[in-house]
Amino acid sequence: MRSLESQVADVVGLVPSVGRITAAVIAAAPHLKAIVQFGAGLDNVDREAAAARGIPVRNVPGVNAQAVAELALFLMLALARRLPLHPRSFANRVVGDPPGTELSGKTLGIIGLGASGRKLARMGRGIGMEVIALRRNPAPDPDASWVGSPGELHVLLAKADYVSLHIPTSVETRGLMNAAAFRAMKKTASLINVGRGDLVDRGALVDALANKTIAGAGLDVYWEEPPDPADPLLAMENVVATPHVGGVTHEALDRIATRVAEILKEILLAAPPSR
Repeated sequence: MRSLESQVADVVGLVPSVGRITAAVIAAAPHLKAIVQFGAGLDNVDREAAAARGIPVRNVPGVNAQAVAELALFLMLALARRLPLHPRSFANRVVGDPPGTELSGKTLGIIGLGASGRKLARMGRGIGMEVIALRRNPAPDPDASWVGSPGELHVLLAKADYVSLHIPTSVETRGLMNAAAFRAMKKTASLINVGRGDLVDRGALVDALANKTIAGAGLDVYWEEPPDPADPLLAMENVVATPHVGGVTHEALDRIATRVAEILKEILLAAPPSR
């Protein structure tokens, strides 16, 4: 397979998805005028190298928020109805087992009340959940009964039956969900991660699930992507895992593609011609 560096000599615009746009890739593209991420996350783009060349780096935040929120809701429902145990019931020719729980009446704790977090909050309220949340700048919000600051994480963890992560990785948030955080959660609570894999301490999560410190986890993002299919975490009976498809629906992809094209057109039409 040809390296990305060998393919960009004549490129004026790059639209990465999960590919890494390194300093080497940028250096190999002398005519490059724009990098527009196909989605929200800019983790794989060397923004410093782009800035040194004066190359704008843009993304399309919030365009796939509905899709991400719906997947978070799916993961909660799958854990509540104990989806990983269903194949065993079919194999044993058993009906009516395992019993599940209802989301109505439970407390949903959302960390990050941005686009996808707010949409999930509205879905949770519609089902009959109480919604509490953390955000960088806390203020009363119509979609949550309580909104706290990042320093009040322990308050949210103690109350929530489901803790859903909707924040990007930063120095402050990397490893946010660690052993102490899991001990602060209810033993009957579950973690949902549709944010970034490294928001969670992997070893601490495995221990918490194995020791029943928490009840379960719904994961769409991982510490290494694609994840190892032999990873025992994916086979645990209290884990529901999806292959980073949170923002991948036909509708979301159409919206992202349209917005990416608009941004590219705006940047490239304003850029001076290559010499």
